[in-house]
Amino acid sequence: MADGSLDTDSEDEIPAGWEERMTLDGDVYYANHSTETTQWEHPVTRKKKSAKGELPYGWERQFKDDGTVFYVDHVNKKTTFTDPRLAFAETDASRKVLRQKYDSSSTALHILNGRDLTGKYVIITGANSGIGFETARSLAFHGAHVVMACRNTMSAQTCRDLILAERPGVKVTVMKIDLASLNSVKEFADQYKQQEWPLHYLICNAAVFGLPYTQTEDGLEATFQVNHLAHFYLTKLLWTQLMTSAPARVIVVSSESHRSADLNILNLSEEKLSPLESGYWDLRAYNLSKLCNLLFSLHLNTLLCRYRVSSVALHPGNMMYTNLQRHWWLYRTIFYFVRPWTKSMQQGAATTVYCAIAPEMQAVGGMYFNNCCRCPPSSAGADDELAKALWDISEKMLSKRIGRPI
Repeated sequence: MADGSLDTDSEDEIPAGWEERMTLDGDVYYANHSTETTQWEHPVTRKKKSAKGELPYGWERQFKDDGTVFYVDHVNKKTTFTDPRLAFAETDASRKVLRQKYDSSSTALHILNGRDLTGKYVIITGANSGIGFETARSLAFHGAHVVMACRNTMSAQTCRDLILAERPGVKVTVMKIDLASLNSVKEFADQYKQQEWPLHYLICNAAVFGLPYTQTEDGLEATFQVNHLAHFYLTKLLWTQLMTSAPARVIVVSSESHRSADLNILNLSEEKLSPLESGYWDLRAYNLSKLCNLLFSLHLNTLLCRYRVSSVALHPGNMMYTNLQRHWWLYRTIFYFVRPWTKSMQQGAATTVYCAIAPEMQAVGGMYFNNCCRCPPSSAGADDELAKALWDISEKMLSKRIGRPI
């Protein structure tokens, strides 16, 4: 047996004469070739490890005639006798020390390591740039069928081509949706239903920021409609698809700026949510819409969790240089100069991906996440009464514009 005095580069390194192996159930064990014995504990650290779950994307377990197990990597056209899950084995949860698995430096692809999303269907709004694009790219690389729901379909098609050039054979579909048009939202939902596809992840990612006062064709202030009400409507229209695909998740991209919104149960009104030009300030409108995102997710989870559909909201990162700030030169300048200190797009997409696919998140809902970790929202963002009131007034505003109850 080895002792703790061995000179190794890492406490987890396997000493000479030992081999790390794995059972079909994902439990790691250690073979000592000198003594021809095996044990569950690491020969140096005495810790146990496991890597539960499915094989990584593109891998398949096969058996020889004599029962020997081997693994086929269909992506790289290789075979091995080593279970690829060993690369993702972790110390058993029985350990006393707990730590955050991912953080602000994690990337979406890092979180997706070892995950096979084949057969999963994802809708991502605003998937043709920035965080939305990296979210779409990362999920598609791991087998999901990604629907890029975008206003600019030419840009989305270019992004789809980039993904396919990098990884031929992945499943990415471009579909048009203009969140500034409730009619376009309805047309998108109808077209999606016609495909008879399930829906496992609905990622409400698209947003506008820094718009001068703009009124949509539906007579609403554009920031409020695009960032909140259109996503609210889209989710309602795809309600059945989510429930029949359960377990399913709705991921709502909010922002830390929700903390600056001044919405409360006493001032909640249509005029507050969708002001006239005289009462408009672009930053206030954005902050308000991000609080609406949080409250929408909170009450949505209350309504759907009994059907195994959960919803969470998240903050992707601070002042990342995306397309979001394109509407005013001052915002573009500020975001450009802070760019070296902000997250990359892959890091920005990490919390979205984590909230969608991490096994420990499967039954988690009604919460707010930042840097792949749950964090407390503002007091308004955790107000169940305000969330219910916003839900009710959102339904009334929709019904008034589409001419029927929603």
